[in-house]
Amino acid sequence: MSAQTADEAESGWAGEPDPAARKQQQRGWYFYDFACSVYSTSVLTVFLGPYLTSVAKAAADAEGYVHPLGIPVRAGSYFAYTVSVSVIVAVLLMPLVGAVADRTGRKKPLLAAAAYTGAGATAAMFFLAGERYLLGGLLLIVANAAQSLAMVLYNAYLPQIATPDERDTVSSRGWAFGYTSGALVLVLNLVLFQGHESFGISEGTAVRICLASAGLWWGAFAIVPLRALRDRAAVRVAGAAPVGSGWKQLLATLRDMRKHPLTLAFLLAYLVYNDGIQTVISQASLYGAEELQLEQSTLIVAVLLVQVLAVAGALGMGRLALTYGAKRTILGSLAAWALTLAAGYFLPARTPVWFFALAAMIGLVLGGSQALSRSLFSHLVPRGKEAEYFSAYEISDRGVSWIGPLVFGLTYQVTGSYRDAIISLVVFFALGFVLLARVPVRRAVEAAGNPVPERI
Repeated sequence: MSAQTADEAESGWAGEPDPAARKQQQRGWYFYDFACSVYSTSVLTVFLGPYLTSVAKAAADAEGYVHPLGIPVRAGSYFAYTVSVSVIVAVLLMPLVGAVADRTGRKKPLLAAAAYTGAGATAAMFFLAGERYLLGGLLLIVANAAQSLAMVLYNAYLPQIATPDERDTVSSRGWAFGYTSGALVLVLNLVLFQGHESFGISEGTAVRICLASAGLWWGAFAIVPLRALRDRAAVRVAGAAPVGSGWKQLLATLRDMRKHPLTLAFLLAYLVYNDGIQTVISQASLYGAEELQLEQSTLIVAVLLVQVLAVAGALGMGRLALTYGAKRTILGSLAAWALTLAAGYFLPARTPVWFFALAAMIGLVLGGSQALSRSLFSHLVPRGKEAEYFSAYEISDRGVSWIGPLVFGLTYQVTGSYRDAIISLVVFFALGFVLLARVPVRRAVEAAGNPVPERI
């Protein structure tokens, strides 16, 4: 055993003991973010919403309704409702998949199944033409739910492949890889979309190629982490509940988490401020289009700018965490988020340069705040329950991010002002800051039975 390995064993760290093997697995792990982020960027953020809505409108009746399973749904709401259904499916399955992964120690086969199910469904969106809104809804539900399941398993590898002192850096690099691929593929897709006539294809065909290419990219680069990552024997946890149905397993996981109230306290803080982050991401384009009266091309360039600067932000905040610790760095990012929203409130209309400045501020704090939240949570997870606890983390990330949009929508409904709606989101970052500041993270790490890194 090397000196480093001996130190790790003495510290109580129970991940990959060989430094060379650990670095190899880390490099492979980064590539899952590189593989799947194009789905979030090109498919969900840019192309699928408007395209699936147009398909639903083509199939709608004279009153503008489609009727999936006999239920009348306004065509303009079909995409949003389908995303909601996919979240419900994911919430039901994530705790179950997480528990199976922990009990069997076979995360990699489950990750492969989820990744290629999602990639296959995304690639099949090439066939989403004419009035096939039901096919589009089904593929979206499968792809979105599969991506959520895959992220549970992907995140659960972090405590296994990185020592406590490495996790902030490793998590930040993963996010940076993801934003890099998202920006690269989006540029290629936009070249095809904007120049579709010169390629001799219709706009609809160009969109379908963009959608399918995201699935092919996802599947191709998922091979890298699946070859590099190694499963380890399952840790037998005394008193662990048997694997049950989705809701039953979620309740069992939450009951177990009650034994670690400080972990729950962090998860509550994350739920609050991440809801604010997700709402800004989803509503920024609406704010730019409706309140600032900006062109679609301006909004697309702003999305690209966020992707590019999020790489630098993730890596830069990872370096800050090495000096100041993850908790302090996250707190600083939350203050920066609040200042960014305050600046957004005063942006003048029809002035793209100021909107680009706002996008740059978002990009610089976006990747780092998410990456460091993931690495900090990894320290608070009891050994042998990584996938199970990360299922609860992923649910708080994806399954409960509806409160922020509700606050945004209600504020606009009451005031009639998108400026008031955007500034209302400051409360999520302020409350999240207070809740996170009150979490004694060193004591929380010790309570979870994990070694405490020098900086946290």
